[in-house]
Amino acid sequence: MTHISSDPRQRDSKSPDFFPDSALAAKYNRPGPRYTSYPTAPQFREDFPKQQFLKQMLHGDDKKTAPLSLYVHLPFCHDICYYCGCNKIVTRDKNAASDYLRRLRTEIEMQSRLVGATRPVTQMHWGGGTPNHLDNAEITELMHTLASHFRLLDKGYREYSIEIDPRVVSCDTIALLKGLGFNRISLGIQDFDPLVQKAINRIQPYQQIAPLVECIRTNDFRSLSFDLIYGLPHQDRYTIEETLRKVIALRPDRIACYSYAHLPERFNSQRAIDRLSLPPAEEKLLLQHIISHRLQEAGYHHIGMDHYVLPEDELAIAQQEGRLQRNFQGYSLDMAEDLLGLGVSAISNLGDFYTQNERNLAAYYSHLDRGESPVYRGCQINPQDKLRRFIIMSLICDLALDITECNRRFDIDFNSEFQHQIDTLRDMESDELLLISRDRIEIQAGGRPFLRNICMVFDAYLGADPTDIRSARFSATI
Repeated sequence: MTHISSDPRQRDSKSPDFFPDSALAAKYNRPGPRYTSYPTAPQFREDFPKQQFLKQMLHGDDKKTAPLSLYVHLPFCHDICYYCGCNKIVTRDKNAASDYLRRLRTEIEMQSRLVGATRPVTQMHWGGGTPNHLDNAEITELMHTLASHFRLLDKGYREYSIEIDPRVVSCDTIALLKGLGFNRISLGIQDFDPLVQKAINRIQPYQQIAPLVECIRTNDFRSLSFDLIYGLPHQDRYTIEETLRKVIALRPDRIACYSYAHLPERFNSQRAIDRLSLPPAEEKLLLQHIISHRLQEAGYHHIGMDHYVLPEDELAIAQQEGRLQRNFQGYSLDMAEDLLGLGVSAISNLGDFYTQNERNLAAYYSHLDRGESPVYRGCQINPQDKLRRFIIMSLICDLALDITECNRRFDIDFNSEFQHQIDTLRDMESDELLLISRDRIEIQAGGRPFLRNICMVFDAYLGADPTDIRSARFSATI
């Protein structure tokens, strides 16, 4: 096991040898979507055409053999993490999980009849909350329920992943997860600095994580991912360097580095964080630059706005081959057009619809206890949405837009239809964020921290001037 000091303030930390343009941070730091979907979640409405959605699902015979992706939301956590913006329920009630699994079983049975039980599940992801809040028997029970109602695969190409809180997992559970069919595992690291961990109420030192990583490798998971967050309280250029040294020493296959979204008006737990302890926008941009520089220096490939992978990783290969996608779980392989979300607050993308389950646990239970679908809002995707989704997701996943392909696929003249947007992008081109030609828009290295800003130009729901959006619905882009 690699030994690294747990106290970065006892080590010599030199200043980074590169600095981003702070004027760009000031210019582009504004609220904006993360584009895990398009249209984005604020466009989901309770009065969406639900009956049309159900009819499309029930009579879409062409979909009954198509691959399917499953997302299972498990909302419970043992302790509150102050930074968290997920839909979670903090509880030590031993009955909470069993009550939830009983309702979840009802939804699984209902959704299996709706979307088809024989479709091969090429991808599955359990998220939360904390999926390993369930004990080993409950994890086994849930997997058995899913296998009884969907066609789970025992194929090498499948992607079955689970998020793990490393503070509350044993090596026995890791071995069980592998035996149940999971082949990818993600650890919520966030930061290794003791002061940062204390400020966000998530204490998990390096000495606790390193043996867990060894256990995961011993059990031969196909890949290990770390989730990091930058912009947390008390983070600075020196502490992030030390965290990165520890992360690189453990060498996970994938690293997701998310920008902390401080929205205390939406997430009560964030009110425990002192706003004055958060790094300002220009420092946060520097943290992003340090992360990008150090990880690429260590051999990781930057595939998009927040993900880094080793060069041999399937995500890096998929990006080269145009098979990368972005959804509510971040970047993944494009292995299924339809995504079915199960559990409270879960989001689905089925056919021409996005739908979301009830976000309130009591309301979710109430619908299922009455034998009703827990879906409470959604959005039907129109042809213009599909066009703009193609543009936005191309920029996010391929770091470029092939205008010729866009014209061919949607039978349009892009340069004519999006002349206003191209004019808007010219200012970003002058800032060296991207390059524009008649046949291609290409993101430059300096534009990756501003991918959200670039995509906002093509978002029809942000108003006439998307570069000047002011909305509490979204986090800041930096």
